[in-house]
Amino acid sequence: MLNTERPSSRHTDLDQYSVEQLVDAFVSDQLFAVEAVRAASAQIAAAVTAAVPRIREGGRLLYVGAGTSGRLGVLDSVELPPTFSWPKERAVAMLAGGQSAMFEAVEGAEDDVVLGRDDILRANTGPLDVVLLLAASGATPYVLGALYAAKAAGALTIGFANNPDAPVATAADIGVTLDTGEEVISGSTRLKAGTSQKIALNTFSSSLMVKLNKVYGNLMVDLKPTNAKLLKRSVALTMHATGVDEQHAEQVLATCGHHVKVAIVAIKRQVDTDEAQVLLETADGNVHLALQEPA
Repeated sequence: MLNTERPSSRHTDLDQYSVEQLVDAFVSDQLFAVEAVRAASAQIAAAVTAAVPRIREGGRLLYVGAGTSGRLGVLDSVELPPTFSWPKERAVAMLAGGQSAMFEAVEGAEDDVVLGRDDILRANTGPLDVVLLLAASGATPYVLGALYAAKAAGALTIGFANNPDAPVATAADIGVTLDTGEEVISGSTRLKAGTSQKIALNTFSSSLMVKLNKVYGNLMVDLKPTNAKLLKRSVALTMHATGVDEQHAEQVLATCGHHVKVAIVAIKRQVDTDEAQVLLETADGNVHLALQEPA
């Protein structure tokens, strides 16, 4: 029996617990998710290192999964554009059963190897792409079909599974095993197995974006301000990074589409935003390099 399916020996009387005991049991069990990701840190780091050169050359992040794992892939993919101004077409999520499966299970979709293969082929997957394959069991047929097709296309494959020696991890170029063990509710991998996948994906994609110069210091300076909250955040980030007052920050941001990186370079180098944009492009988006005065 897979670890993720094995009944827990710690909570055999779960249905008899008080509300307070239930909450404590579920919250406490989530701590194992953190430890599982920590134990896989070296593999996640290797995945980031391998992904950076392909993504720098124009590759895409392709997320593949079914059920909870697939929905977590969708979540990570859709958060990259507003957080890091990442192009939507370069963060593509493939969910067994299509978009409707985000809200309702599609019967038999996760058991279809050919469907996984075909989704990868339809995406015109190539050698520069990085394919993230997610399966708590580590043996979901849809995900395995996608894995083998992605490898045949020359893409970098990174497999995330919650059971040791799972095919999704062992057959991928880089395997990330998140050994979370049995669940409080037996077999419900939406619990700590899902939490561990969310943490691992956050860690992978955020680390990748830092290495792609989407962050200055620890500031989210490449966000896309698509609402009032993010517009306010862009002003606050510019003020924090440069020390100017709110009015000055707003004035500069207004001339560059509220692109925080450009505003920071313009203010600190005392140039207009057009020149600041050129400096950033020359520095491959690295704010530190763009701020260096010429020798």
